[in-house]
Amino acid sequence: MSVIISAIGQGLLWAALGIGLFLTFRILDFPDMTVEGTFPLGAAVAVTMIANGLNPVVASLAAAAAGALAGLVTGFLYTKGKIPILLAGILTMTAIYSINLRIMGQANRSLLGKITLFNMPTLDFLPKNFPAILVGLIVITIITIGTALFLQTELGQSFIATGDNPSMARSMGINTDRMTNMGLMISNALIALGGSLVAQNNGFADVNMGIGIIVVALASIIIGEVAFNDEMSLTDRLITIVIGSILYRFVLVAVLALGFNANDLNLFSAVILGLALLLPRMRKLFHLERILKNGVKAHG
Repeated sequence: MSVIISAIGQGLLWAALGIGLFLTFRILDFPDMTVEGTFPLGAAVAVTMIANGLNPVVASLAAAAAGALAGLVTGFLYTKGKIPILLAGILTMTAIYSINLRIMGQANRSLLGKITLFNMPTLDFLPKNFPAILVGLIVITIITIGTALFLQTELGQSFIATGDNPSMARSMGINTDRMTNMGLMISNALIALGGSLVAQNNGFADVNMGIGIIVVALASIIIGEVAFNDEMSLTDRLITIVIGSILYRFVLVAVLALGFNANDLNLFSAVILGLALLLPRMRKLFHLERILKNGVKAHG
């Protein structure tokens, strides 16, 4: 039971990463590789600040601000420097690796004996693993509602139009470069915030914790889309990302329960994402939905 509770808590904390990537990958149509640098950047900033005695809430907000700055750098390279999308993200990601080492002063840093968002005295009444669920639920609810409200504003609609059709958006007087920079800043702020939460929950930050992280974020998005394949509003899609993130954690728990090595998790993450991407195609090829409906009728 404790494993299931832990998986739910982890899923909620990692969902911030999925929503952040959704803004660039799905809405802005921008394959942002900065993610793999921003995630450990958020962790490094938060852990270093907490280790030096700062409040964990302030440290988490500072981590988000650092992520937004990284997103702005990528946006600037792409919109003003005219550097290709992928290369702009890779350049920023590579630079962040050295910055993370500078921030922490070493490859990894522990939070042993420090107060974080998950072991604050006000949460002492909760059983083990429940602080992650409570904190994760509060944070992801604020992020989901805030993102949904933002996308309904005139500015949010301009942001969506930029991703849908940049040429048409420009013809309507929308500054697409500004929208791209804004989207990258918000996205990477959320991803860095996710990194700070995960690091605080794990009790440490490591300079290599961003490797393969884009696959994890994509898995949350794709699993949510596959599990709920009906036409949905943007708000519904944000919620499915949270559900997808939790389902993904359950799959990893199942993989470990089968006796596989934890070192193989990145391999399984890639396999899970590949299968999730193939499933819509397999549905059409093998008429899976019709087979399932016939099966239900036969046993009904």
